[in-house]
Amino acid sequence: MLNEALSYVLYLYGLLYQAIVPCSVPELLPVDTINRQQYLGKWFFLAAVSHREADIQKFKVLDSILFTMEEPANDTLLLSGYMRMGENCKNQTWTYHLHPDRDDLELEGRPQRRNLFWSGKWVDCADCIIFQEFEPPLRETDSEDSLGRFMLYARQSDVKPEVVTSFLKNSACHNMLASVRLPQTKEFCT
Repeated sequence: MLNEALSYVLYLYGLLYQAIVPCSVPELLPVDTINRQQYLGKWFFLAAVSHREADIQKFKVLDSILFTMEEPANDTLLLSGYMRMGENCKNQTWTYHLHPDRDDLELEGRPQRRNLFWSGKWVDCADCIIFQEFEPPLRETDSEDSLGRFMLYARQSDVKPEVVTSFLKNSACHNMLASVRLPQTKEFCT
């Protein structure tokens, strides 16, 4: 009985805390309505967060990533990534398709993955963008998405440290406690 009462007290405390100090929510930038031209060009990858380490593990071996976003054809975005791993560079390209009735991007070859843009205002950075990737559970009996991560990008590689700190803090409020921040100690690959 005491455990049950304590459980209710903790639950009510959690609700009260959320009412007093609610988590801020980022602003969605629906790709079917935004001016895509303003997002073309170079972007520096700064950090990633998730509920699980597995979703961000591949970033932990990297020193830096520079992305270039282009629009080679109408309703198609090409994202080229230049990744530094130790002394080596690795390049990769992703093709995204835009659909007029959807607010997300479709990654070519992975139609089940949802890819959303969020405003950098969430981290008080006008020259930042947050990119979310998530995929539905692998099996119908699973209750958790098979992939779920948010990634912070900026136009400059040397944004104020408070931007990344704010990203990590706001994400932690949403229980995304697994995080990685790229060190950017070596020259960027191009």
